[in-house]
Amino acid sequence: MQCVKVRNETRATLIGNRIEVADTSLHRLVGLLGRHSLEPGGGLWIRPSSGVHTVAMTFPIDVIGIDRSCRIVKMWSCLKPYRITSVSWKMRSVLELPAGQIATSGSQLGDLLQIVEVA
Repeated sequence: MQCVKVRNETRATLIGNRIEVADTSLHRLVGLLGRHSLEPGGGLWIRPSSGVHTVAMTFPIDVIGIDRSCRIVKMWSCLKPYRITSVSWKMRSVLELPAGQIATSGSQLGDLLQIVEVA
C-alpha cells in the first residue's frame, strides 16, 4: 500500500506520516470501513474526491478538503459516524485523519500542504 507524509507548510506542522493513498475505485469505495480507529500519524488520502461520508463507520474522523494546488479549502473536525460532508467542486482530494488532528496541526483554511511519498 502506498503511503504519503503530509506536512502543513504554512504552519510548519506535521499532519501525518503514514497516510495511505486511496487512488483506485475499490480503495476509494472501501475507504476506512471495517476499521475501529486510526493510528496517530495515520489516515487516508482519497483522490480524486469532492466529498466523503462516514456511513457505517464506528469512530469520528477529521476531514480536510484539498484543491489542485494542495491548499485547504474545507475542513470538518470530529465528523461523527453516519454523516455526509458537503460537496465542493474546488476540492480535488480529501484527507481523512484521526479526530483532533486538525486542531493538533493548527491547520486553517487556505493553508498550503506538502504531500510526499514515503518509501
